Amino acid sequence: MKLGLQIVRFDWPGSPANIGPTLRDIARAADDAGLASLWVMDHFYQIPGLGPVEDPMLEAYATLGYLASVTARIRLGTMVTGVVYRHPGILIKTATTLDVLSGGRAYFGIGAAWFEREALGLGVPFPSKKTRFELLEDTLRAAHQMWAGQKAPFEGRHVHMAEPVLHPPSLTRPHPPILVGGGGERKTLRLVAQYADACNLFTGNLDMLRHKLDVLRRHCDDVGRPYDDIERTVLGSVAIGRSAPSVSKLIETCRRLAEVGIQHFIVSIPNVHKIEPLEILGREIVPAVAEL
Repeated sequence: MKLGLQIVRFDWPGSPANIGPTLRDIARAADDAGLASLWVMDHFYQIPGLGPVEDPMLEAYATLGYLASVTARIRLGTMVTGVVYRHPGILIKTATTLDVLSGGRAYFGIGAAWFEREALGLGVPFPSKKTRFELLEDTLRAAHQMWAGQKAPFEGRHVHMAEPVLHPPSLTRPHPPILVGGGGERKTLRLVAQYADACNLFTGNLDMLRHKLDVLRRHCDDVGRPYDDIERTVLGSVAIGRSAPSVSKLIETCRRLAEVGIQHFIVSIPNVHKIEPLEILGREIVPAVAEL
């Protein structure tokens, strides 16, 4: 079992002047703790459930470039990019640039987008769900073509590129791992099976997680893809303190997730800016769950 960190808030004491230094300290602590991955949401407004839209939020890829410069080994990605926010050709170029500048540490996290308010608020077209999923599949197909070095014109349902040149190529070969976020059984998990290297689900109910993974396995069988080619990840929020119960609770959660078939637990931590929770993760939890 691997552990990752998702940073979902930037409203730390002293914000916004201290956002850069605090983010640097969090990233370095996560790197030192032996966490496998570090993620930021690809949102422009804070999302419901975490705070009002006016709360601080950073643009994802500029943030990941900064994180690449202050870390050495941890993998970096968006959890996840809404496909409507950037033209697919530019998005693939951006993710490739992150991979090159980070020394081959990028994930390519992507999904169909859902937060209509921020899209319309910033003047980004927000088409129907059907169109967004068609655009997502176009983007996944285009990514595979561009990362394979194929420069022939690309023709999708909505994406058309006359000359999809990509230089320099990604350092990660054959390409940065593609993670598709979401648990939709008919469309999203099919796209995972057909095009992605990783899925991302919410922790939720273990029986529901088991069901989603069974659906994914069936989609893999349908497209002739080995199920074990897909990295199975989940998102969750955890509170980590000095007390032994909080540590043992998280270890037990990891054990149960591993039994279901999850390989990578990506957590957000409410008080992550205090750094101590990351030190506890590295000292007591990462080694304990490594063999799960």
